[in-house]
Amino acid sequence: MGRLMYDHTTAIEFDDRVLAHLQIVIGTKLRRSESFYFSWADDPAMGDGRNAIWLHAALPLRFRFDGSRRPAINRAWIEALMNVANSTDGLRVLPEPTQTSPAHEPTGAHE
Repeated sequence: MGRLMYDHTTAIEFDDRVLAHLQIVIGTKLRRSESFYFSWADDPAMGDGRNAIWLHAALPLRFRFDGSRRPAINRAWIEALMNVANSTDGLRVLPEPTQTSPAHEPTGAHE
């Protein structure tokens, strides 16, 4: 389990694979100077609460991975997470969609 550490006071645990995808989405939005909400559900052992934080490039943010290997990135998941991050609700973890094989991905050519 990796951790997203925010504002020197908050550490949120995520599977390293989830965290790697969140890092890409959060990094992309902050690099574009886009602030947004990020929300997550509490661990069921803690109850059924929900949390939300405002992410802004000026606030300290750290991604801590427990594993040493970088997970494979699912582009379909990145796109889904970016879409929800751009919504009024903000970023939240979505289930990982099935990734299409490279042969079925668009090449950028107009058909």
